[in-house]
Amino acid sequence: MQAKRALRPHIQAAILAALVVAGMGAAPQPSPQGRDWTQFGWNLSGTSAPTVPTGITAATVGRLNRKQAALDGTVDASPIYLHAVSVKGAAHDVFFVTTTYGKTIAVDADTGGILWEFTPPGYATLAGTRQITNSTPVADPDRRYIYAASPDGKIEKLAVSDGHLVWSTPITLLPLREKMDSPLRFDRGHVIAVTAGYIGDRPPYQGHVAILDAASGKLEHVWNSLCSGKTGLMQPSTCPESDSAIWGRAGAVLDGQGNIFVATGNAKWDGKTNWGDALIELNPDATQMLANYTPANTGDLDDEDLDLGSTSPVLLAPGIVAQGGKDKIIRLLSEQDIQGTTPHQGHELQTVPTPSGQDLFTQPAVWHNQGQTWLFAADNGATEAFQYENGKLVSKWKNTNGGTSPVVAGGLLYVYNPKGGLMVYQPGSGQQVADLECGAGHWNSPIVMDGRIALPEGNANRRQTSGVLDIWSGR
Repeated sequence: MQAKRALRPHIQAAILAALVVAGMGAAPQPSPQGRDWTQFGWNLSGTSAPTVPTGITAATVGRLNRKQAALDGTVDASPIYLHAVSVKGAAHDVFFVTTTYGKTIAVDADTGGILWEFTPPGYATLAGTRQITNSTPVADPDRRYIYAASPDGKIEKLAVSDGHLVWSTPITLLPLREKMDSPLRFDRGHVIAVTAGYIGDRPPYQGHVAILDAASGKLEHVWNSLCSGKTGLMQPSTCPESDSAIWGRAGAVLDGQGNIFVATGNAKWDGKTNWGDALIELNPDATQMLANYTPANTGDLDDEDLDLGSTSPVLLAPGIVAQGGKDKIIRLLSEQDIQGTTPHQGHELQTVPTPSGQDLFTQPAVWHNQGQTWLFAADNGATEAFQYENGKLVSKWKNTNGGTSPVVAGGLLYVYNPKGGLMVYQPGSGQQVADLECGAGHWNSPIVMDGRIALPEGNANRRQTSGVLDIWSGR
């Protein structure tokens, strides 16, 4: 008797999608072999270093073909990706992006075609204005929904199948002043969002952390970085202090216990209720401060607009956090030394200069490989690789190619030069493997999965209502 042949993976995915659409499946199955990129930085801690194969090697990356998907807006952020999900009754590999004026778009990863587009109700009044978002969406683990931010101050839950709106919840009472710069996170049934301010620091606004129930959209908790004794959303004008934006490229990052780490921008710091230029650790529902840190010269940072929080915290190793800043320094901190609500100033384990001695606006990548821990950082003038050795960051190589937030995937290091070009390196040596042609950008950064690289081009500050998503693959 002849043995039955197993169905090929892509046929299995198509059958599964059809069953779900027909209502015969309770819920979509997990992505095979973890082949999703559901959020900025790949995981909750934002390491930007996936642990699954990408299907791209040093021998093949330079031979990939580029497609360009035309978008109704500029994506000055990062895409996310879901493998073999059901969209309009068929199985697709899909990239999802949010444009600067809040359109969220599903792009077929094979063809570059637009599968659906969600336009927020206030789009027509926002397009072309200074009121923008640089946020990256996040996917629900059930793979049926994604969550996106729009510059009208709302978080939206959208169906993967067709982009229809499930709920919409405001997380600011003054969207004209309070901006959503940073990616969204999803953890334990909740969406985590942070707020910042628009370029030029126009008061009043305050950075805060918002926790939403993913099922209902209810805003459950808010932690305010200024006037932190006040709970819930507040009218920015009711707090005598302004600024303290939470605007790092990774937004909030979470540890294995769900604790939330954020860094704030320039504003008053008093170690009591005002936490400008600070690194803060909160419990998972953002109702309790667990740790805090500010540099000894926090007053100077505020006076000179040198935001500590120009980048998000980096969870480098157990109990060790790295924090960059606009003052051109990367600090190494011990979590144990900054525990509790007692204010902590200074006492860094180490400080090192940023790669080219310029402001750090990007999110470093953390790569754990063969018992070694690497940190890759890029600023506007250089890319540098450090190893964490004996409690210190030790520089291993550096070049003069500037970049946005690095990504380490499939044993290769990807760094987008916002002047144009996606650089690919051997992460251990810095040897250049490829320079993939693409246009200029700003804070955009790539993702790499399933034999594809996706990278948006363009700069939000140009206020354009069109853009492109570059997709490289062997197809």
